[in-house]
Amino acid sequence: MGVPLTYTRPKHVDAQSLCSVAESKTGDSVHSGTSGYSANGIPESLAFDNIISGGTCPPMTVRDFMNYLIYIEHSAENLQFFLWYKDFVKRFGAADTTDLRLSPEWTQAMEDEVVARLRKDNAEKQRPDNAVAANMFKGTDFEKQGLETGASNPFTTPPRTAHGSDQESVYTVSHAPTSTVATYRSQASEAFNAAGAKQPFTIQPFREEINRVIATYIMDGAPRQLNLAAWEQKAAIQALSHTTHPSALRLIVSSVESTLRRQAHPNFVRWSICNGNPARVTFARGLGVGTILLGIVVGIVLCLSGAGRGWRALTAVAFVVGISTLVAAYKGMCVVLHGMHHRHVRPWELFTQESENDGAESPGASKTSFESFDSSNSYEDEPWVVKYEKRNVVRKVFDREVWIQEPALRQIQDTIFIQAILASLLFGGVLTAIFVAVPGGHFF
Repeated sequence: MGVPLTYTRPKHVDAQSLCSVAESKTGDSVHSGTSGYSANGIPESLAFDNIISGGTCPPMTVRDFMNYLIYIEHSAENLQFFLWYKDFVKRFGAADTTDLRLSPEWTQAMEDEVVARLRKDNAEKQRPDNAVAANMFKGTDFEKQGLETGASNPFTTPPRTAHGSDQESVYTVSHAPTSTVATYRSQASEAFNAAGAKQPFTIQPFREEINRVIATYIMDGAPRQLNLAAWEQKAAIQALSHTTHPSALRLIVSSVESTLRRQAHPNFVRWSICNGNPARVTFARGLGVGTILLGIVVGIVLCLSGAGRGWRALTAVAFVVGISTLVAAYKGMCVVLHGMHHRHVRPWELFTQESENDGAESPGASKTSFESFDSSNSYEDEPWVVKYEKRNVVRKVFDREVWIQEPALRQIQDTIFIQAILASLLFGGVLTAIFVAVPGGHFF
């Protein structure tokens, strides 16, 4: 299916726009609005599911998507958690052991009950204290009741600690050292206490892996902490204290998947359409403006001279070239790179290739970013950052290029190029007609 000439790039979606879209689409599936040119400028071949399943070519693969989230949008934890969850669901469903009965399904009714209780508690905490009434009853018998209200409840049983002689989980995501397992277990125990949840049974299947998920993605201060509301975080932790069934993460997965589909994915497609780096695009914009100004200056000189009107029509060449270059650069494209269906190599790819050519191991984050449990996604200490900053502007403008392999992306860029040509013919023709129609000055 070809790209229509009326095609427009996906609009940039920020957090505020995502919230407004989510409110307007309450009750709709998160899978809706993810394909079709008329919906958001994303063709079916570049749909979110197609990218995740590996049905695309560079630079539109899931690895490119991950690099974009790490280096551009700084939210790779969403995709890392989503990919882990998809794999976890498969492994949990394929497990055939008797201890699976210890992890029952977390039903929607149970989830709704926990969410309602958390929202009620949150509303009560936000209720302001009546200081006036406290001062009124000061020195009376009612003051003692006020003090007792804030006292600790002697009938509250403290939560059970996780330092007992519980057995390890039968299933683990990796063979982590005993000290590391104990660290994740203690961190998960702190998260359960903070959320007001009971300590879970450690003999449940996949319990150690769930502890690592809590310590890596869910609890406060986690290295890859997801952007969750407080009630979402507590609801998920309370669900995970009850069971390790994948349904316990349903609330978090729904929020993460919605962010990936409705924000990260459209932004990734929009960013991938740009075939030049910022230096090259800025250079192309300046070249387009300069060419247009050159055409205007030549047209004015010809109008003031005694040259015939036919000579003024030559300004159309400058107008068409300048306007088409400017329009394409406005959409992040360089017409010279597009003529060869090339794109600039990304900075992290550029120095990774140089390291591989020298026989050194790649220092880029792309090799470790697909590990479900690793350090944070910070890249400021990677060697390529300093190297690229020291690179002079001229070298950035004429940086290394690579061929675009994804056919759907090339079709989109072809359409944008045609739109730029049509716009240049229209506006360039108008400007040329004006210069041709103006009477000659015959000053020289």
